[in-house]
Amino acid sequence: MKTLSLSLKYLFLGLLAFISVFPFVWMVLGMTNQTFDIVAGKIMIGDQLVINFQNLFASELNFTCALGNSAVIAVITTVFALLFSSMAGYGFEIYRTKTKDRIFNILLLSMMVPFAALMIPLYRMFSQLSGTPIGINTFAVVILPSVCTAFLIFFFRQNIKAFPKELVEAARIDGLNELSIFFRVYMPTAKNTYAAAAIITFMNSWNNYLWPLVALQSPDKRTVPLVLSAMGASYTPDYGMMMCGIVIATLPTAIIFFVLQKQFVQGMLGSVK
Repeated sequence: MKTLSLSLKYLFLGLLAFISVFPFVWMVLGMTNQTFDIVAGKIMIGDQLVINFQNLFASELNFTCALGNSAVIAVITTVFALLFSSMAGYGFEIYRTKTKDRIFNILLLSMMVPFAALMIPLYRMFSQLSGTPIGINTFAVVILPSVCTAFLIFFFRQNIKAFPKELVEAARIDGLNELSIFFRVYMPTAKNTYAAAAIITFMNSWNNYLWPLVALQSPDKRTVPLVLSAMGASYTPDYGMMMCGIVIATLPTAIIFFVLQKQFVQGMLGSVK
């Protein structure tokens, strides 16, 4: 009876794994086939891989430039978001007052407002700064709204609750100022938290579509999601080329997640070492 139960469990888990992995397998196989075979539902390795890659990088949509744009935006957003959000979360938890708790509650309430409702005010605000480094159609327009989010501040504050406050007092006795305590005491002990936040922020920034679609108006500023969307909007989309683009666009986030998956799990559980 126990063997039957175990077999059914593994069968069920295997079925779920197959359902989860199949779209990715089909995507990888699709990049080796031409459009006709993909539409026909062919699930076999084809001989069009080199041609599809050549078409992708020779396309007028300039996929190479889009990769660079997405990389710049995602990396800068991740670095600044980790710095500012962690400092905000650290401040809310270590230096607690009734006023700060009220501000934090208001900050949490802002998470209930969908981003679609903020796009028009954001666009009007940044459009008034046109001609400056943070005006419309600049990378800064995409980066700034993601630099310090309510979710990341909440995430860091919750993880800082596990941070030993005795370390802060000991550092103060040793003569360290508050910034030194943050950079030299807290940050080294919260590597897992930073790793988890980095994965979340990088993935969100890399896959961001709606706001870059509105804010980045020139072809040379397009990101990968915008280029992939433009590929599918043509009258005769080349699905083989699209599959190549999707696979390449998936690789950075997949690699980062698999490299940092252990730290991601520990960081989400609030582990501080």
